Order: sequence, then C-alpha cells, then structure tokens
Amino acid sequence: QLSSAAAALSLTQPAVSVLLRELEDRLGVRLFDRTTRSLHRTAAADEAIGHAERVLAELDALGSGMAELAAGRRGRLRIAVTSTIAQTLMPRALRRYTQQHPDVKVAIDDCAPSQFVETVLSGQVDFGVGTLQARTPGLDERVFVHDHLAVIADRDLPLPGGAAGITWRQLAALRLITVKPGYGVRNSIDAAAAEAGVRLEIAYEVTLLTTALAMAAGGLGPALLPASILAHADPSRLVARRLIRPTVARNIAVVTRQGRSLSPAAAAFADLLASEFAI
Repeated sequence: QLSSAAAALSLTQPAVSVLLRELEDRLGVRLFDRTTRSLHRTAAADEAIGHAERVLAELDALGSGMAELAAGRRGRLRIAVTSTIAQTLMPRALRRYTQQHPDVKVAIDDCAPSQFVETVLSGQVDFGVGTLQARTPGLDERVFVHDHLAVIADRDLPLPGGAAGITWRQLAALRLITVKPGYGVRNSIDAAAAEAGVRLEIAYEVTLLTTALAMAAGGLGPALLPASILAHADPSRLVARRLIRPTVARNIAVVTRQGRSLSPAAAAFADLLASEFAI
C-alpha cells in the first residue's frame, strides 16, 4: 500500500512513511494501524478522508467558478447610464448581451446627466455609458458613438438651410424644443449659441431628450438634439439636419475610472457596445 502511494506521488516509500507520521503528529490521532506487511485505516482516517474529499471538491468548484468568471460567463455587472441612453441604446445592448452571457446578472443605474460623473467616480458601478462634457480627472473614456447636435423636425415642417446643415444664426427665426438648463445637451447648446452670437427662442423646455423627440414628431416644432437619437424613432416621420458654425460634437462613450481594470463580464459588455453601435 505504501509503495503504491509512493509511486502515485512520485516519492520514495520512506518519504511517504515520514509524511504519514508527521500528519498523525499534527492531527494528534492515529490514522493507520500498522503491521509488518499492511496498513489498516482507523475511524479517524475515515473521517479525515471525508474532510479531505470535501476540501478537494471545494477547490475544484473554486477553479471552475474562477474559469467561468475569467471567461465572462458568470458574474455581476452594474452600469451607470444617463436617462436617454437607458431608454434608447441600452435595451438593444442588453438583449444582445444576455443572449451571449445568460448567467451574468446586469443592473442598470439610470441617472440624470448631472449625476453621471459622480456615480462612476464613486466606484458603485463597474463603468458608465454616457457623455462627458469635458475631460474629467480620474476618468477614462472609450468613445463608440461619434455624434453631433442636430435639428430634428417633422418632415413636413420647412427648415432653413440645406443638406450641408443649418447654421446657428438660421435657428434664430425658429421656435425650438430642447431640454431645460442644466440637463443633458443644454449646456452645449447655450455655449454654441453664445459662440455664434445668437439668441435662441426656446418655445418648449423638457427634461428628457426622448420627450423633445416625441414633441418634434408630433409637429410642435424643431428640436435641438443629438443626431444619433433619430435612430430610435420612425425615420419616415422625421428629418435631421446637422448644426454648423459651430458644429458641436456629442459623443457617447464607455467611461471608466483610471487605473481600474474591468472584469471579464464588464469588458465583454464594453466590447459589445463598440461593435454594435460604433458610428
């Protein structure tokens, strides 16, 4: 028996005998009754074997679990998403992701644009999906939608300008729809209007970009919105014209804390966004 054990362990028989004695000394019990020709397990050995088998099973389960986490097949994922993106882009992304990673639990923390940076920096989420108004210390961004501000309106509503776009000065004659000051794109709109030296007539102010889009589709007037939002509306009813002089970029990015690596499950979601929505 000792010789078989020694061969399985690639050790000499005397070395196995020493290991057995040391184990018995450490445990304080006799594990084997010895004769000159054989060993017989004691009751203590049977109990010790049961413990060892359970430990080995736990180690095997640990290895399997870590392999699934490393492959992004299992885990938990929490994402901060600004409100409009949560309504327009995320449903499609979540459907595709859960098809590929059915055992990953995903929680969406939909927040106001003013809360977005703070939520990502807090570490309460794995990463964020939204727009940074400017470079923010402590955050990195991976842009996957290169967007711009546009005028979106009902197709039957006459708009100034042409296919090349509408200037901010041409907007001065229109009654416009957009979000309230402090919400989403409003800061960019006000800054661009000031740069162009024009005063805009805002007829309707709302909280959500999707509300402004619905009002434009209802014929209430042109809305100042990111052009990408048109992809989530009926294109037969609406038309978008780029705003120029100046053109205002409005990019959507995966936003992460600097120096923090993404889990495999989180990295897989970020890669999916880049491949599904990059424009």
